[in-house]
Amino acid sequence: MNLPRMSRRAFGAAALSAAAVPLLGGRAFATPAEDPHHAPAEWEPHSGCVMAWPWDKTVGWGGLLGSVQAEIAGIAKAIARYETVTMVAEPGKAAQARAQCGSTVTVTEYPVNDCWTRDTGPVFAVNAAKTHRIGLDFGFNGWGNKYPFDKDDFLPVGVCSYLGDTRKPVDMVLEGGSVITDGQGTLITTEECLLNPNRNPGMTRAQIESTLLAAYGATKLIWLPYGLANDTITNGHVDLVAAYLGPAKVLLHTQPDPASPNHARMAANKAVLDAATDACGRPFTVVEMQHQPHFRHNGLLVETFSYTNYYLTSGSVVVPTSGEPADSLALAQFATLFPGREVVGTAARTLAWGGGGVHCVTQHVPRVNG
Repeated sequence: MNLPRMSRRAFGAAALSAAAVPLLGGRAFATPAEDPHHAPAEWEPHSGCVMAWPWDKTVGWGGLLGSVQAEIAGIAKAIARYETVTMVAEPGKAAQARAQCGSTVTVTEYPVNDCWTRDTGPVFAVNAAKTHRIGLDFGFNGWGNKYPFDKDDFLPVGVCSYLGDTRKPVDMVLEGGSVITDGQGTLITTEECLLNPNRNPGMTRAQIESTLLAAYGATKLIWLPYGLANDTITNGHVDLVAAYLGPAKVLLHTQPDPASPNHARMAANKAVLDAATDACGRPFTVVEMQHQPHFRHNGLLVETFSYTNYYLTSGSVVVPTSGEPADSLALAQFATLFPGREVVGTAARTLAWGGGGVHCVTQHVPRVNG
């Protein structure tokens, strides 16, 4: 396989992991457990959340850097009401992050390019007893060599060192936002993203599927055909069109307007789920999210804003908001879907301009016992 900078990544991993301990204040890696690990569902208990501070105008933010920093700080503070948030800042930028995030957010320094930790950080997995956690370290190539990734590709090294978790390299390019899991054997992804030749041109569909299932500790992968129309940044990440609400229950974007390019695309996704069963043999309950505002921001028509791109804590659901009328309708639907949790809307208009939302800039850390 031709994995961009993977040889450099392997060469530098030992040095970077050693450097991460004094830089991040972390512990040495734990001894790997012998029993199998699996990536748990996002509704299972967390020990915290990892985020990263946007600091570089040249990665695409330009004059919107201040705006996106305010949105990141708002999301971090909302999550920190219910769980620990660790904000990773570029060396020399920690004071800036602390000033905006406040005292409830822990800020530490480690090299980063940008803020998309769902895609750049480790994907965490636990053993069956939930006594041991590892960080799956996939390759990252800037969403198909679109954006700088020389630092973000190494973020799992620093995060795993900081948490004292075993890091497990996986020989495949993958962003965490391109896969969702129920923690019970089922993964959902999109063909549009994972089969794009800008990620793993040397792997067949069967090889991608087997590698992904083995890494996540799952047994069944459901391929949705599409992401959102005109998603030119992530090439169709699943977390912009779907989210697991619970076992065999999925929140799915659908578009009732036949004039929209998403009408047929989302109908095709729904048809796949309606005909599928999960790894446990259960048919899916599909809850439709029909609100998906388009708006102009900084001169650009934003077509990939997504309410499925939310973050779940033990006591809240943190939902991206666009500043458009659809926000109130979506938040009301979330209140119905999560009656035991506080529904917190957080501004994410600039993040949507940049291609993502709340889920894209957060990486949950599952809780382990003992």
